[in-house]
Amino acid sequence: MRRVLLVLTLLLLTGCRADGGGAVLTGECAGQDGTGIGADHVKVGGIYPLSGPASAYAAVAQGAGAYFAHLNRHGGVDGRRVEFLVRDDAYEPARAVEEARRLVLHERVFALFQTLGTPSTAAVREFAHRWKVPQVFVATGAAAWGAEAARRPWTIGFQPSYVAEARVYARYLAEELPHARVAVLYQNDDFGHELLDGFRRAIAGTSVRIVAERGYEVTDPGVQGQLANLAASKADVLLDVSTPKFAAQALAADAAMTGWNPLHILNGVAASPAVLQPVGYDKVQGVITAGFQKDPTAPEWADDPAVRTYLTALERYAPEADPGSQQVVFGWSAAEAFVKTLRRMRCPSREALRAAAHRLDDVRLGMLLPGITLSTGPGDAFPIEAEQLSRFEGERWVPFGRVIDTRAGSAGQ
Repeated sequence: MRRVLLVLTLLLLTGCRADGGGAVLTGECAGQDGTGIGADHVKVGGIYPLSGPASAYAAVAQGAGAYFAHLNRHGGVDGRRVEFLVRDDAYEPARAVEEARRLVLHERVFALFQTLGTPSTAAVREFAHRWKVPQVFVATGAAAWGAEAARRPWTIGFQPSYVAEARVYARYLAEELPHARVAVLYQNDDFGHELLDGFRRAIAGTSVRIVAERGYEVTDPGVQGQLANLAASKADVLLDVSTPKFAAQALAADAAMTGWNPLHILNGVAASPAVLQPVGYDKVQGVITAGFQKDPTAPEWADDPAVRTYLTALERYAPEADPGSQQVVFGWSAAEAFVKTLRRMRCPSREALRAAAHRLDDVRLGMLLPGITLSTGPGDAFPIEAEQLSRFEGERWVPFGRVIDTRAGSAGQ
């Protein structure tokens, strides 16, 4: 008995794992970790706020699940069916870590495909690094996933960083409203601070200036009080850095204040019809956001093969999902990126998946806007670094201007 306990203890201390139905690796792949992947399956886990204050992001899991189901119906990944295990963390970092532990140590997943939210992803990242488990294409735009890749290579982002998004807004204001006075509503956490700080840096050297800032907590019942305080500034622009629940409240409060009519810039993570529709489309005309994905409800994409595949698959595998939701599209696109990365692995191993995610060369995804692709490489762990502005007109987002490469620098350069 003592010998058995000793062996188990050594396995835990060294990070080794007993066989969990994974690949048996030989040749150049010998010594690598094939847990969770076999000849006919690959098991992955995703952690999302299916409940709690950010439950609107459950739509991301719907999109990803629909893509994997569609993929499996057509043969999987080189004959491997994707087993997608979805867990709920209610947007609580401590709970996200517990779910990650269950997925890795008990369900024995090959990888963590997506953790959603900056605080939850940051909390899980240390666990993933310790256990050497890929945490791939996380659903958060924190710059840390790319900037700290040398020290934490097991985690990589997907969408443009919040700093990159801030540059897009700053550049637009510097060109179109060069003397704009900006009021900022922001979520008081890593997500909100990063986009706000990025915006501050991006307007440096321009005549655009911030004249008021108000934060909110995710546990707050609403943001109407913050909007009233911001309105007192008489700013020309409202930069709305919030998640869906609070974005809807901010849009409604802004529309109700007839004495204040700022240009409303809504950050991309909340720019979904599910956020705007309850407010009333007539009340959100002219709102601006930045994005990188096609709008599957837009007439210009009606005959697009990728959009038609998406809509057909969604109707079959996630009929409860809103096909026009950018969160659903995001989940679908990230899942497609994950599968294309799996196909680039040199070995069926966690190490090979990590390496493949860091050497993507101009990878095209069906639901990305033309001119936007995934690329990573030595010194570049930011897969998507381009966006395009859109304005809400009628009942949809209408892109305008050019695709902006956010690597070009701040608005003042």
